[in-house]
Amino acid sequence: MTERLLRDAGVGAGMRVLDAGCGRGDVTFLVARLVGDGGRVLGIDRDTGALSIARERARELGLSNVEFMEADLAAPDPDRHGFDAVVGRRVLMYQADRVAAVRALSAALRPGGVMVFHEVDATMVPASRTPLPLHAQVHRWMWETVAREGATTSMGFELPFVLEEAGLVVEDVRAEAVVQTAKARHGGAPILRAMMPRIVGHGVATEAEIDVDTLDERLADELRRSNAVYIGDMVFGAWARKPG
Repeated sequence: MTERLLRDAGVGAGMRVLDAGCGRGDVTFLVARLVGDGGRVLGIDRDTGALSIARERARELGLSNVEFMEADLAAPDPDRHGFDAVVGRRVLMYQADRVAAVRALSAALRPGGVMVFHEVDATMVPASRTPLPLHAQVHRWMWETVAREGATTSMGFELPFVLEEAGLVVEDVRAEAVVQTAKARHGGAPILRAMMPRIVGHGVATEAEIDVDTLDERLADELRRSNAVYIGDMVFGAWARKPG
């Protein structure tokens, strides 16, 4: 979904791109492939630990067209400007003032540059015509944790308005669902394992309640027994142009 969104927004060979809230570099490395050796990608994040991992991954991948820097989304380095594109995934939902963050990032764009964001939304999910209590429980664990962290659980629906209010011209908005069946599954255990310290720390669930080592098999069994279709993730994407 992210690669298709970026390609459709025009992110391609030779471009200079800023990856806002890059974390461990997943989107950064995707963009690096799209822009090629003639392009450059700068990933910024406040998490120094994540940036260290991103730099090590870049070395292991042999990527010479990426760079990582510690910076706040709301105050990127003023000496870094003139980017052809600013991109981000699951980033704006964690900003206290999304419009201010987008305005600050827009300052890094050249006139006519494009901003592309991918954000998840919990408004319409989970969805299934068959009761799937374990899937619903996993969804509650994840999104209750996100809500207690102060994030916006309806960021997808807010995305185009945030971009417009920040002074950008929205060119496209889309929403895509991740559909699961017994034969086409999206494993929940890796996500829960990564979120475990946050889930436990916010008092949403205990490690014993989650039992992450058996979780994926229990989720798979629930889908097999019910022969159901389940939608647990709704992803919104949008791109907007800086005037000029």
